[in-house]
Order: sequence, then structure tokens, then C-alpha cells
Amino acid sequence: MNPPATNAIGKYRWVICGLLFFACTVNYMDRQVLGLLKPVLSQKFAWTETDYSRMAIFFQAAYAAGQILFGPLINWIGTKGAYAGSVIFWSLAAMSHALARSVTGFCGARFALGLGESGNYPTAIRVVTEWFPPKERSVANGIFNTGSNMGAIFAPVLVPFIVGVFGGWQAAFITLGLADFVWLAFWLNLYASPEKSKHVQAAELEHIRSGGTVASEQKIPWVKLLGYREAWAYYGTCVLVGPVWWFYGFWLPDFFNKQFHLDLKHFGPPLVVVYSVTALGSVGGGALSAWLLKRGWSLNRARKSATLLFALCTLPVIFAPRVDSVWLATAFFALAAAAHQGWSATMYATVADIFPKRAVASVVGFGGTLASLMSMGFFYLVGHVLQGDGTYRNILLICGSAYVVAWTIFHLGVPRIKPAAVTIS
Repeated sequence: MNPPATNAIGKYRWVICGLLFFACTVNYMDRQVLGLLKPVLSQKFAWTETDYSRMAIFFQAAYAAGQILFGPLINWIGTKGAYAGSVIFWSLAAMSHALARSVTGFCGARFALGLGESGNYPTAIRVVTEWFPPKERSVANGIFNTGSNMGAIFAPVLVPFIVGVFGGWQAAFITLGLADFVWLAFWLNLYASPEKSKHVQAAELEHIRSGGTVASEQKIPWVKLLGYREAWAYYGTCVLVGPVWWFYGFWLPDFFNKQFHLDLKHFGPPLVVVYSVTALGSVGGGALSAWLLKRGWSLNRARKSATLLFALCTLPVIFAPRVDSVWLATAFFALAAAAHQGWSATMYATVADIFPKRAVASVVGFGGTLASLMSMGFFYLVGHVLQGDGTYRNILLICGSAYVVAWTIFHLGVPRIKPAAVTIS
């Protein structure tokens, strides 16, 4: 899909979007390694299901703390420095897994990884808000968010290859952690704010600023965001759909291992299919509401119609543990994961539709914090369910229903999507 840019106004903002795409790619590769190695490491270190869920909980606890801190941190040290620091921290944390030998050691490594990776999405959303006018934000969000799918596609291919070449599971953590520093070099060399970038001409800068308001440039106190119904409507969606997406990332390899007896060398193809389709959902889903807007739909109708469609597309995943075909189950997960990415890209744009630029990272960050906190409880439940009856049926019933409930909550909380009347003090 070609981004809606022309030579007349310049297109360096899409280079910046490309940087965000690759940041999400390396972010998700680092995050996926432990889940892919779970069957191997569970056998090697005699992990129980609750041991693994504890590691996931430690990751989410750190992610929750980091998300709430990154909005103010970006405002304090700037977008460029905040993103660079986040990547350095999570790269070192990813490599530290190679030193772990106990459940406690892996929990510590996951906590550090979660703390570092928590900066990715608040910073990326802030960059999109700074670099794109409102009419292009859902497309930009969809493009960069596709990087998470690319990471999830590359990881199940690269991890078995790396382990096979180097003969040890530690190499997967170290090799993929080092790859992050390649991205860091490009970020430090290519990124500056639109006003300071030597690559942005006057016409593109004017285009970037189009559709903004004076209020969007002013700082908004953090505490004021908690007083807005629109913010809590968004947070209501986060606590429902966030745990589902995290669950897919941490447990999907294990599902194929338990349900269809696929090992590290064989559950790669289904995962590649799932996340390849998911990538299409991320870009296409983000573009859907933008396309509807171009056809004359109102902002409210376009965003809500798109998210309702995505919510309905997650329902078939309920049947994944009830089928005997690995590829039919793969299709259910692919549709649900693609729908999630379309949902996310559209909701990120919706936050930017409602709140001024200086509030976007804080709103998204706090929503991510609440989602991470809810995920901790969900992971505790998952671990105990799997330790007990060993089936994913009830877990996926929750996953398949969450988005429809979330859409209903958001619609009731925000009957009409429009800029919030944020008071600046």
C-alpha cells in the first residue's frame, strides 16, 4: 500500500514512520524469544505452567510501571533521547536472559525487558502525532504497528536457526539483542523534530501542521487527564483487549505445542502465517477508517464502524481449541490477531483525534499501564488453568469476547468522537 504522500509536499515523514516500523520489529523479536523457547526451557529447567506465568507477570509489572512514566519522560528529555534510552535498556535486558538459570533469574530478566520495552509505543505514538496531520495518523499507526507483526514473523524463523547454528538457546537472546543497536544508529542519525529536521521542506512542514490547534502545542498537566470521560472510555478498552494481545504473544507457541504437538522446529510455519496475516490487518485496518473518511464519512462513523468490524472478526478464535486441523486453528488466530492490529491502529488515531498532541503519549501510556496490570491477573489465571485442566478452551472464550465488550464500553463512554475540551492551566 502506498502512503498518501506526494513529491510536492515531500515525504520524509514516511522515513520517520519507517524507523518506527523497524523499532517495533526488533522490539517484538526480543519479546518473542522466551515464548518460542518455552517448550525447550520448560524441559531443561523443569518449569511448571505457573512458573512461566510468573515470568510473564514480572514482564507486565515492569511494563505497567514503565508505561505510566514514559509520557512525562518524553516531555522532559525529548522524543529522540527517550526512544534511544528505551532501546538501549531493553537490548541489554534481552541479552541478560542468557545468564539466567533459575525461575528467579528469568523473572528478573523479564522485568528488565518489560521496563525497557514499555517506552516503545508511547514514544512511537508521540512521534506520529508530531510528524503527521490527523488525516494520516491512522495509516502511519498501522504501518509502524506492522513492525510488531514482522518481529513475530521473523522470530520463529530466526530463533530455531540461531539455536541450530550456535548449538545453544543463549545465542538467540544475545544475537537478537545485538540487532537492536543497528536500529539505534539509524535513529540517532536520521531523527529530529519536524521543525529542526534538515530533510523537511516548508511545504511538508505546513502539511504536517495542518489540522492542528494551538492547544495541541501546550503542555497538559498529567492529573487533568484523569478527569475526562473520553480517557476512561479508552482505558476501558485497554484493560479488555490488552491482555488478549499479550496472551497471544506469550502463549501462542505453547498452544500449538500442546494442541498439535509441534516443537520449536515445526510450530514456526503456523506462527509465520498468523503474523503475516496480522501485518495485513495492521496496515489495512489502519487505512480502513482513513479510506472511509475520504469517502465523506464522519470521523465518529468511520472510526467506530472500523473498530466494530474488527471486534466481530475476533469472535471465531473461540473455536481454535475445538478443531483438529492445525491450519484451521491457525486461520482463527490469524483473523483475530489481524483484527486486533486494525483495532489498535484505529484506536491510537482516535486518541489523537480526541486529545491534544501533548496529552497523547500520556493517555496511551496510562492505558498501556492499566492493560499491563490487568494482564498480570489474566496471566495468573492462565497459568493456573493450564496447570489444572491443561486446556485453552475457557481462556480463548474470554479472548474472543473481549473486543465486542470493549467496543460497547467505548461507544457508551464516547457517543461522538470529537476533540475534548481540555482546559490548559
